[in-house]
Amino acid sequence: MTVRAHEGLVATDAPLLAAEGLTVRRALDGTTVLPPVDVRVGPGQVLAVTGASGAGKSTLLRALLDVLPEGLHRAAGTVRWRGVAVSPGRTARRWRRARCGWLAQDPGAALHPLWRVDRLIGEEFPGDAAARARRVEDLMHRLGLPPGLASRRAGELSGGQAQRVALARALCADPELLVLDEPTSALDRATADLVAEEVRSRRGIPGRCVVLVTHDARLAAELADRTLVLAGDAHPAAGATARYRSRVTAAVRGRMTRTSRKEPLRPIADPASPQAGRPPRTAAEPAPPPAPVLSARGLTLRTPDGTPLLDAGDLDLPVGGWLAVTGRSGSGKTTLLHALAGRRPPAAGELLLHGRPLPAGTRSRDRRMLRAVQLAGQDTVAELNPAHTVGRAVARPLKVFHGTTAAAGRERVRELLETVGLFAGLAGRGPAALSGGQRRRVVLARALAAGPDVLLLDEPTAGLDPDSARLVLDLLDRLRRDGPAVLTVTHDAGTAARADSVLHLTGRRLIPRPHTTPDHPLDERTEHSGVRPHDG
Repeated sequence: MTVRAHEGLVATDAPLLAAEGLTVRRALDGTTVLPPVDVRVGPGQVLAVTGASGAGKSTLLRALLDVLPEGLHRAAGTVRWRGVAVSPGRTARRWRRARCGWLAQDPGAALHPLWRVDRLIGEEFPGDAAARARRVEDLMHRLGLPPGLASRRAGELSGGQAQRVALARALCADPELLVLDEPTSALDRATADLVAEEVRSRRGIPGRCVVLVTHDARLAAELADRTLVLAGDAHPAAGATARYRSRVTAAVRGRMTRTSRKEPLRPIADPASPQAGRPPRTAAEPAPPPAPVLSARGLTLRTPDGTPLLDAGDLDLPVGGWLAVTGRSGSGKTTLLHALAGRRPPAAGELLLHGRPLPAGTRSRDRRMLRAVQLAGQDTVAELNPAHTVGRAVARPLKVFHGTTAAAGRERVRELLETVGLFAGLAGRGPAALSGGQRRRVVLARALAAGPDVLLLDEPTAGLDPDSARLVLDLLDRLRRDGPAVLTVTHDAGTAARADSVLHLTGRRLIPRPHTTPDHPLDERTEHSGVRPHDG
């Protein structure tokens, strides 16, 4: 663990928030999850916490606030606010309510799915109803949330919208300590800039401070007065990552092809068609191009309240191809993936798998169809059953789709976890004991376990450090050569640059976009006539 100071405001007063020797261990076996860490944040300061995925960044924030998940406990260390010790338990709860605003890494899980957005944001506001309504309206405007969103339920929000609603909720009571865990991971650049401005506006204000976890080097450089780097060298996932980089992945692909892939669905010739009864094609005749593995024709998408997101959109994903879909936060990208996966049937349109009709909903799809199209969703808390271990989650598709035995399943789970850069020993842990980046890779491993023909990925590199993100993208690039075709939704230019083609979702249309590069970020600000983006 190292601390780096950056130019900017440096407070000379006593720190508002200080922690000494903060240590977190697992209750089950005493394994150290967070080695001793010291924290110091002065008045008006922003402290950025960075480091590799799984190094303990989110665990540090939860230890500071005394909101560690079940199975982890603060084994040592003290937390002080304005020089007064904050004891775990009741004292910490009172302090959080009175002084702190908290945005967790998976905000959707913290929002009651049936509450309206205006109620979620304003719940902790101390003023009267009129003042609360004005405060909610102001925060929504500042964070680029359209007024009509106030009446929606939390369960109807996109990932980026949920993230901003949760941030507005954390800001509503103007807390003295603002704690943010990856506040821009689900946002496009223009919307992320609005979030950055909210953090920037608190710098230099007496009695206020911010602790920010981020993998975005640009954000940390722009906002932080001090940077705390958690090295995470002793973390077991580091060894798995090193082993992944040193081995030949062709062998992994071969095992996946032999043990997990099924013969894909093939078009069936119609006896009445002109092609039926034709003699076999001679060697001189060129073979027709294969049907796209997944197609959509005239796809129309709506939000649950009827707001249009996409009008009659078309897309084709070729065998072995990689298609990226970009667009503003809230434009409908996640809804598109859910429609393709059958989780949220479209309002209109047709889906085709290997040229054959694909039913709109999962309940109408047979087992081969379900296996063929796999989605690794963005909300990793909702994706994984909290009562199931990592090993059980990854092993389930092996048993359901391939009838894999328990012994063979354990070996395959180990391979899949190491393939996505995770330590095989994580198989015995529950999702709550993992970092957000680790959960994201578990969701990916579970999708790969099915041996899909199509892999749908929602922000696959969100919450990952650059090295881990590169590992995942390299893996996808290798697997698609003789494995699943890939469709990714992303705000990240580096991810879009790996794709063969890019479709941009804007103005309720899917528009082909020139191929991007990591050096030319996906900036949607030019789409807006005003300063602030609004969701479609």
